[in-house]
Amino acid sequence: MNLFRPALLATALTLPLTPALARDMTPEDVARIENTGTIAVSRDGNHIAYTRVYYPDVTRGEDNGSSRQQLFLADGAMDVRAYLPEDMSVSSIGFTPDGSMITFLWADSGDDRALWGVPVEGGAYRKLAGVEDARVLGYSFSPDGSVVYLRTSAAPDNAREEEEDAGFDAVVYEEEFQFNRVFAALIHDDGIDEDPREIEVEGQVLSFEVAPNGEFAVYTSAPTPLIDDQYTSQRPHILNFATGESIEVMTPGKLGDIEISPDGMSLSLIAGVDENDPAATTLHLVDTLTGEYRALNEGAAEAAVDAEWMADGRLAVAVHVGAQSLLRFYDDSGNEAGEYDPDGLILTSVEQGGNRLLVEANSPMHPNEMFAFNNGEFTRWTDHNPWLAEIDFGEQRTLTYEATDGQQIEGVLILPVDGIPGGGAPLIMDVHGGPESHESNGWVTNYGGPGQVAAGAGYAVFLPNYRGSTGYGVDFAKQHQGNYTDPEFRDLVDAKFALVEMGIADPERVGITGGSYGGYATAWSSTYNSEHFAAGVMFVGISNQISKVGTGDIPMEMFLVHARQWPWEDWQHFLEVSPIYYADRADTPLLIMGGLDDTRVDPGQSVELYRNISLRRPDTPLRLVQYPGEGHGNSRAAARYDYNLRMMEWFDTYLMTGDRDAPLPPTRPELQIEE
Repeated sequence: MNLFRPALLATALTLPLTPALARDMTPEDVARIENTGTIAVSRDGNHIAYTRVYYPDVTRGEDNGSSRQQLFLADGAMDVRAYLPEDMSVSSIGFTPDGSMITFLWADSGDDRALWGVPVEGGAYRKLAGVEDARVLGYSFSPDGSVVYLRTSAAPDNAREEEEDAGFDAVVYEEEFQFNRVFAALIHDDGIDEDPREIEVEGQVLSFEVAPNGEFAVYTSAPTPLIDDQYTSQRPHILNFATGESIEVMTPGKLGDIEISPDGMSLSLIAGVDENDPAATTLHLVDTLTGEYRALNEGAAEAAVDAEWMADGRLAVAVHVGAQSLLRFYDDSGNEAGEYDPDGLILTSVEQGGNRLLVEANSPMHPNEMFAFNNGEFTRWTDHNPWLAEIDFGEQRTLTYEATDGQQIEGVLILPVDGIPGGGAPLIMDVHGGPESHESNGWVTNYGGPGQVAAGAGYAVFLPNYRGSTGYGVDFAKQHQGNYTDPEFRDLVDAKFALVEMGIADPERVGITGGSYGGYATAWSSTYNSEHFAAGVMFVGISNQISKVGTGDIPMEMFLVHARQWPWEDWQHFLEVSPIYYADRADTPLLIMGGLDDTRVDPGQSVELYRNISLRRPDTPLRLVQYPGEGHGNSRAAARYDYNLRMMEWFDTYLMTGDRDAPLPPTRPELQIEE
């Protein structure tokens, strides 16, 4: 076994002493952005671990790959140490109950992913538990640390593997289900349990957590491994270890974060309020003896994001209110016990141990970092991108405008670094997906989000929280249901008119981009609403609502929280909310991009739009770029960098210049890669 002593790799992160001369952000900068991943706090609060998330820097010649997570130990503000080598990418970090070891999931060379641990006080990492021929997906310790419960992949099918080796590899669609399993393994000081005991659970188990008193566990499961069932039919179960019986918590909507109170009497549950609720944003308390639950913030114009029980019985909750956030506490009876404004930070997760509370948060000036909360104050503990001090940022703020029907719509506005020229700036409207998500006034620059890269190049950027967005209450999130495109995409045109009237946007140079549902918005805006948009970049977007139902992996989800009807109930309506239906209007130069392995929005959606526009409006600048091996979003560094380059090049060609007749950019973008 490869031995490693953490002290030998101790690496401090410090803020730069003096910032360099300010410069604009580039796609190469986006390719090297890092952020915190997950945080773990020991039960006594004495130790804090977290992961640093990063991608290989292909702009500097590093080998292509997906995201990686490196383990760090934090001793204080800006006092953190790399605790495992950079080439060990770990996940699901935690601590043993006694706090002596940091635990994590990792796959050693040639082995399946298992549970490992490394002593907090220094020493070699070692394997703690695993299951033969299975990948460990999650774990939870008994209170005394003598047993660990492992959630693993399905049992191997040796007969099937032999058939595949012989060439008989046919797959029966949506029938040959393989379910995750749960095992109880004993923890030994001198080795691992070679014969862990399997625990019988129903359905596809998606999480498994042991209560602090060790008397029961809470697990979530869906009827099948299908993504649609995980979205629409996932339910929590309270499993009594003594009797083997379980109580199903009959929640009607989607599930979010679930936490067990210190006394084991309650669960905090972030969930939807009904089957048509687009997202899990309402906080509930669940009685673990009966499974009965009640909502704490139902109807509020907000979204609960993450919760954590404090050791003293209070419940800490990160809440998003529109484009901002706050930290709220409840007592053990569900009464509000105080709120704290994080002063511009956008809180994304909370974690505690021994009443010591840590949060992940971002801001307009930095991606997710770790902050400690104490006595009402948030103190920054990490800085993984000190080079951001060199960047000249465009001013970023929230902006509210009135839609045609009087509805108030909020969004996040970024102004050009060098200010707004006379007549207005070229504007990129960056539309989020879902639409059951929302934009916060925090870090919004990424490979698919032009953000500060565009601001540095002279663009204004607007990220609208159009109808259907979360963060403004369930009623607002449901306003788009039953009628795709209106009012949700009318909100985008209204945003353009408002920004033009304010003198921010040049009316002849407004572009649009977005992925998934934001890609649908881009396709609609480049066909039906083409007169309003001078350039579009669509990513993994929908173009045909009829074929979307038949080719995507979430038809029930689309029915319940979006369409509220099936295509065969009104074929014409589904055609009339499909961008391909209006391809004859497509006058907007459109770049279409997507992954060839996308199961959420089939790649054929991109091909359909490309083919319809190319046949019906052959003079419109048009390009289709597809990424082999990528799904519903680019996961590898090279594809992400390539996407950002192509997006900005397309906008520079058609939006910045306002020249619709400009020749297509080269088929290969100009890569800036250091030798």
